Amino acid sequence: MKFLVVGLGSMGKRRVRNLQYLKAGEIIGFDLRKERCREAREKYNIKTFARFKEAMAENPDVFIISVPSNLHHHYAMIAAQHNKHFFTESNFLPQGIDDLINVEKKKNIVAVPSFTMPHHPSVKLMKKFTEENKIGKILSFTYHLGAYLPAWHPWEDYRKVYFSKKETPGSKEMVACELTWIVWMLGNVKRVSTFKGKLSNLETAIDDVYQIILEFKNGILGNMLIDIVSQPSEREMRLIGEKGTIHWYSEKDLIKVFDAKKNKWKSYIKKEKISQPGYSVKTHEEMYVEEIEDFIKAIKGRQNYPYTFSQEKNIINILRAIEKSAEKFA
Repeated sequence: MKFLVVGLGSMGKRRVRNLQYLKAGEIIGFDLRKERCREAREKYNIKTFARFKEAMAENPDVFIISVPSNLHHHYAMIAAQHNKHFFTESNFLPQGIDDLINVEKKKNIVAVPSFTMPHHPSVKLMKKFTEENKIGKILSFTYHLGAYLPAWHPWEDYRKVYFSKKETPGSKEMVACELTWIVWMLGNVKRVSTFKGKLSNLETAIDDVYQIILEFKNGILGNMLIDIVSQPSEREMRLIGEKGTIHWYSEKDLIKVFDAKKNKWKSYIKKEKISQPGYSVKTHEEMYVEEIEDFIKAIKGRQNYPYTFSQEKNIINILRAIEKSAEKFA
């Protein structure tokens, strides 16, 4: 197979590394910025193009779409029109999602969105523990993701990157990304209540803190604090059940489970298998590799991909409810 990586920024380069790690096939790249093309060509020894027409002339079989969210739909529709399999990074914009669902259902191609965090080893372990009823019925949770925005791409000026822009705010993107795995693990959301705001002195025009209360259809109550101002960056989850508690500290690669019957904690360490320096939080690169591997297996007919654009639309709808709730308190 020949893979066209569309967009050779930070995530696009990660996808090139993922494909090379998997020995997936021939890889070519496209980016409008010639310096990105040059960097990818020199670093990964792949052919790159600054003109999309020239990249398409190479007749790729598969698109890996790693551009900002507001451009996903454009390139996905081109892929669909040419009957090319495609994978998009996580999306949080409602525009075009119904088109993607129609492609997913009607086209004889594999068309899928990113599903990264459920491949995180600690998230997989927490999911396993909830399915095994390790702490009994889940009653509530608190979750914090703090990821300091200037540290996302320390090699460039954060004020000029897509995640600092109103059209594609990084904070909102993080809310969507975290909702994806929390809904996967705990069930669907019934209603939300939200406060958000621009509280820091970061030089952006986007909200930098979201405080979200969630009620799930199964009765679970949860609190999510998502911010792009925390130093150091971290993830931390506390799941409270009738028979104990699960506590995840991402930066320590540590999960602790409290057994109320035995009145003691047990610790589990889930270290990175593949690390990648330069990011503000531990990335566990293996989760990016695994989702691309799932995509390739789906193309080859070996398994169904575990996530759909229909499911992503559900996350987008929850996100819209979060934004609407916040407006009531503005």
